Amino acid sequence: MARIYEDLTVVIRRSKVALFVLTALIILVLVFYWKIQVLDHQKYWKMAEANRLRELPLTAPRGLIFDRQKVILADNMPSFKVSLVREAVNNIEDTIDNLALLLHLNREELKKRIDRYRFMPAHEPIIIMDNLKLEDISLIEARKDDFPEIKLEVEPRRYYPFGPTGAHLLGYLQEVSVDEIRTQPEKRWRGGEMIGKSGLEKQYNDNLTGREGKILEMVDSLGRPRAEISRTEPQPGRNLELTIDFDLQKRAEELLQGREGAIVAIDPRSGECLVWASSPSYDPNRFISRFSADEWLALVNDPGKPLENRVIRGLYSPGSTFKLVMALAALHEGIITENSTFFCSGTIELYNKEFNCWFKPGHGSLNLPEAIRNSCNIYFYQLGRRLPIDTIARYARLMGLGQKTGIDLPGEKEGLVPSTDWKKKFLRQAWFPGETISVAIGQGPLLVTPLQLASLTALVANRGVRVRPHLVKEQEKSDGRERVGLPEAAMEVVIEGMWRSVNRQGTGQGAYQPGFEVCGKTGSTQLISRESAERLIQRGLEVRKTHSWFTGFAPRDNPEIVVTVLVEFGGLGGQTAAPIAGQIFKAYREKYVRQANLQEN
Repeated sequence: MARIYEDLTVVIRRSKVALFVLTALIILVLVFYWKIQVLDHQKYWKMAEANRLRELPLTAPRGLIFDRQKVILADNMPSFKVSLVREAVNNIEDTIDNLALLLHLNREELKKRIDRYRFMPAHEPIIIMDNLKLEDISLIEARKDDFPEIKLEVEPRRYYPFGPTGAHLLGYLQEVSVDEIRTQPEKRWRGGEMIGKSGLEKQYNDNLTGREGKILEMVDSLGRPRAEISRTEPQPGRNLELTIDFDLQKRAEELLQGREGAIVAIDPRSGECLVWASSPSYDPNRFISRFSADEWLALVNDPGKPLENRVIRGLYSPGSTFKLVMALAALHEGIITENSTFFCSGTIELYNKEFNCWFKPGHGSLNLPEAIRNSCNIYFYQLGRRLPIDTIARYARLMGLGQKTGIDLPGEKEGLVPSTDWKKKFLRQAWFPGETISVAIGQGPLLVTPLQLASLTALVANRGVRVRPHLVKEQEKSDGRERVGLPEAAMEVVIEGMWRSVNRQGTGQGAYQPGFEVCGKTGSTQLISRESAERLIQRGLEVRKTHSWFTGFAPRDNPEIVVTVLVEFGGLGGQTAAPIAGQIFKAYREKYVRQANLQEN
């Protein structure tokens, strides 16, 4: 009987392969275990700790903002907020449903808010409601064990004690946007954090923002806090001391009440801004509450433009205030002297076109100081006929027009000084001599801001020395005085005319203050032609055709204050803007000059 031998070659080969695979798997498991236990020890230890420890930020109080006499203009007050910590959430949809019901919130709005910050780490809290009322706080405290994913905290909330007063100067806070968080990671902003979005709050946001603290707390398996492990207290931001005088600021805003316009006052010796008023205003406290998109649109679309900072963003033709530039340019160029006269009959024909003086009967024969006193258009038309537009533009820029002043606020506009190159570049047309005649009295394509005009006036008050306007006291240490290339003798001639304008029954007499030697210049910016105005009058319609300007300084020698006033649709400068400026001069004199005299006695 033959023996049958079974061939086990295939079985043995497969057994070896299986053994090799098994050995490899065991080695991989051991390596992975070693990696977890040794190489990634710190990583998994931290993850384990995170299951029982939670780190929460503590908001730092913003620095306070004071006026020059320590009146608090921007303060902080305690406020309660509730935040969601997503790492403690099991089912986000259920959580949204429950929180919307608990806090009486719109579910879709709450969901959008949470979705907005999904890209952020889950352990960072998302503010879902702030400025809580007492009943909200009580409700959350009573249910806190049922909602371990929410955190009730007290935070310092910005508060502006005087509401709209100084709003355009101070600015406002708003919630940091998602784009800002993503594009500026170095700022390390958190979702829901409030940052400066305009005014000084924006300009000095990094200074005003303190260093946040943190709490390390122990939580149970459901994420409920059980004990505080450690606490690092937040560090407040730096305070700002402004150059603004609150009493003068308040008075200026009272004088602008119900009007659209701006008032700015500067100390010409240092460049310190004493008054910064823009009307209409708004209450920056409204922005702290994270108001709705509809409320924001209502503000933006308000026809009065309450958010517009007219002091540095309002662009207006300077009207007859520009005659100061024309006078200095003509004197320095040798076109005229102090005693050069021109005859004003009320009208003049230049380049085959008739130009009118604002005073129809005419002023007769005038020299330069008298022309400034009476703001005679015919006199300055004659200067415009003799000075090329590029020469006028050069002097205007030398005196600070057509460029930013360098004020420590965001959003300043440059204005516009026309020239032959400007017209060729932007309008692709040649400049015509007849256009220079309009520019000579501050009309045509010539635009300035109230702050630029105040800076120009400060330069005249300083007899040719320029100072940079600023709002924060510490800025003055780095600001130097710069002399421009205009002789003091020419300045004195112009100042004589400005003094007569106020003190010798000129167009600026509304600003007169006994014993204070106010020097000034009025201006009226024509918005429609005289012919159009007369047609409206014939139809029985109200004519609001001019913006009202006044700019001046006091006292004449050793000036202490420059005041520039603009009232939109205010009519003649001497009728509206000059009396308002006079009230600012009066308030300053009563507070500072008389106080100094009492101290001396």
